[in-house]
Amino acid sequence: MAEIALECGWSEIVFFDDAWPDLSLNGCFDVVGNTAALVEQICDFDGIHVAIGNNTVRLEKFEFFRSRGAPLPSLVHPRSVISKSSSIGDGTVAMAGSVVNADTTISAACILNTGSTVDHDCNIGEGVHVSPGVNVAGGVKIGRLSWIGIGAAVIQCVSIGSDVLVGAGSVVLSDVPDGICVAGVPAKPFS
Repeated sequence: MAEIALECGWSEIVFFDDAWPDLSLNGCFDVVGNTAALVEQICDFDGIHVAIGNNTVRLEKFEFFRSRGAPLPSLVHPRSVISKSSSIGDGTVAMAGSVVNADTTISAACILNTGSTVDHDCNIGEGVHVSPGVNVAGGVKIGRLSWIGIGAAVIQCVSIGSDVLVGAGSVVLSDVPDGICVAGVPAKPFS
């Protein structure tokens, strides 16, 4: 996320992590405090991005900071392509090579990972992670907090519920209800 922020023109980047003070560096970036410290300093920042992979934790932290009036911009890598007729929610990141085509809505706090594609007329719920190399066809709906595994494919006009896990390399050919895991070709429920 920090590198994408730099690519987007942000010049000063620091991290806050609840492992601080034991954790003082994240790569080459300073960790300068924990959540409590960030809350005290919210007004000092032009933007805050929640860079956590776990969908539930990311969305909870995003909502926590949103309720405190924090600026939560999206980060769109300059080598991603987002249709002018589509929208990207606050706190969402679109990584290099991601493509969002026409009339698609990407909600808040989502991850569109490297090389993922989301075609026309899709609706992606809050806190969703679309992993690297995923292909989502047109007219697809994905409910909040779902995770579409690396290299998965979702055919057109399918609805995937909330809190769903689609396994890596799966091919989703039919609707998936809330709260289950599916995997395979074609994707079927598993426990």
